[in-house]
Amino acid sequence: MSKPILFTLKPNLVEGGRTYYCPDCAMVAGVLSYHPDAAAALDLRPVDFARPRPAVIELLGAANQGCPVLILPAGAAAPPAEVHPRTANGHVFIAGARDITTYLALIHGSTFPH
Repeated sequence: MSKPILFTLKPNLVEGGRTYYCPDCAMVAGVLSYHPDAAAALDLRPVDFARPRPAVIELLGAANQGCPVLILPAGAAAPPAEVHPRTANGHVFIAGARDITTYLALIHGSTFPH
């Protein structure tokens, strides 16, 4: 893995006659649309809403298949503690829109959430 992998949910969950999106994933996607250089530095991998999410489970295990989640490449500099990094299966990752967008601001120079 050479770039951080960002898993987000596709905006396609249909329940009860309505189609839904994940608000946290939409926030991250919006920030990346503001900062295409930050987006280009990531391996973007949208996944389906339905669980299990095999692509995420393969890297982080079933207990950590929530999205959005940013998985850092092996050997990457330790992320700042303020973004609450966690580990699973030998991978360092950051979960949640606020922490992911803060990480992008700190590391890639995008804007901070207010």
